Amino acid sequence: MNAAAPPALPGKIAPLVREFLDTPGAVHDALDRFGSPAHLVFPQVFTDNLERLRAVLAAAVPGYRICYAHKVNQSRAFVRTAEQAGIGIDVASEAELAGAIGAGFGPSRIEVTGPKGEAFLRDLVGAGATVNIDNPWELRRLAELAGGRTPVPVLVRVSGFPGTPVSRFGVTLRQIDEVLAMLAQYRERIDFRGFAFHLDSGEPAERLRAVESCLALTERAYEHGLAPTVLNIGGGFRQVFTADADAFDAYVLALRESLLGHGEPMTWGGNTFGFHLDGGAVHGTPVFHKYANTVPADRMLADLLAAGLDAHGGRTFGQVAAENLLEVWLEPGKALVDHAGITAARVEFVKETADGSTLVNLDVSRDTVTPADQEVMVDPVLLPGAAHAHEAGPVGVFLAGRLCLERDLITNHKVWLPHPPRPGDVVVFPNTGAYHMDLSAARASMHPVPPKLAVAQRPGGFAVCRDEDYEPEAEARTSRHAAGSEWHEVR
Repeated sequence: MNAAAPPALPGKIAPLVREFLDTPGAVHDALDRFGSPAHLVFPQVFTDNLERLRAVLAAAVPGYRICYAHKVNQSRAFVRTAEQAGIGIDVASEAELAGAIGAGFGPSRIEVTGPKGEAFLRDLVGAGATVNIDNPWELRRLAELAGGRTPVPVLVRVSGFPGTPVSRFGVTLRQIDEVLAMLAQYRERIDFRGFAFHLDSGEPAERLRAVESCLALTERAYEHGLAPTVLNIGGGFRQVFTADADAFDAYVLALRESLLGHGEPMTWGGNTFGFHLDGGAVHGTPVFHKYANTVPADRMLADLLAAGLDAHGGRTFGQVAAENLLEVWLEPGKALVDHAGITAARVEFVKETADGSTLVNLDVSRDTVTPADQEVMVDPVLLPGAAHAHEAGPVGVFLAGRLCLERDLITNHKVWLPHPPRPGDVVVFPNTGAYHMDLSAARASMHPVPPKLAVAQRPGGFAVCRDEDYEPEAEARTSRHAAGSEWHEVR
């Protein structure tokens, strides 16, 4: 990075998404047709991510299942893509279950996770989906409800592993004997398939300890006359946001210095991003720490499967799973939608504040782009309007949202744009497909939720349609106007 250049946070962008952004007028045309702001999803990038995970699993274990974690993004296009690809789906509510069935998933490809109440359990009895048990009450109640019907297939989610933070989810290790006894007691009503875990941590050692614990529990299950055949390692595989780790580190260093009053101010309203200042130094872990990750999900998975297990003579996890005829299941969400979604918004106006800062107001709110407790540490892409000539730059700005609330700052850190923006320009936020689009979208001030659009590359250009109209089969058609869908070509 040139010494004279301002600090930057270049984001990693999938080649297909970059090609779409570089297509003259493509984003502007989509917003003109469907409205601004808008979320755009790229099912073909989802498929690319899936194939990388499949390749890792196929090389390491003879049996596996990938279940797309539906909660990461409510896009129907992603769900239909997962169904068409032949993988499973992980649902965590009645609505997600209905959405999966509506998208074509049969019961044998559906796994139900998360905490479940009485009404949901009643719906699951006889449904044929695999139920990932969160606690002993769920297991007992499911067995009682099953009665003389077809046994309910279940996995038991385990938590409380050594060296792992306390979780609100899962059966603790000290409850395992109670659960194994129930599984043996209700073997005519419950089809026990194996153990599961899910860790939010990206720390490899924690995940490996969880694997070893579940393998040990599998052996204990054999002693109870049970025959588990699955080890579900959950999700939590990280995304890679940054395209330049050195540039990211340089920006964070400059940000830390600015908090100490050195160099150009880079924060809005005294925000410290989770850092704390003490004794003339900056300490702590920032709220944006996930943006520093450089290990892609497929490598993280490959490293786990290739890790040696001390309790098994140093044989790898993959080898032990194969020797014990265990299928390895996983529930990726973030990893499958990594780089497969962007959010586009228009510049409404630019203003200067009392302290001389430049605010760029957009027609989108912070809660539509990222959870309120995080910070988007990836530079947005600025796409000028057709009539706007490029002016001298770069310029340091803060991006402001459309809500009439002081907290609605989309970036509390200074962003350097390549040139001053003007009303009508488009700002694109990369890699918003994982949770950002759906988890905390605000309806304050009666602003509507942005539409979700599906983008597909076709011979000779791109086509954009509403998310609910997307069908994977359409990718093989020469017609751009499949029945029941409204496609808009961008060339």
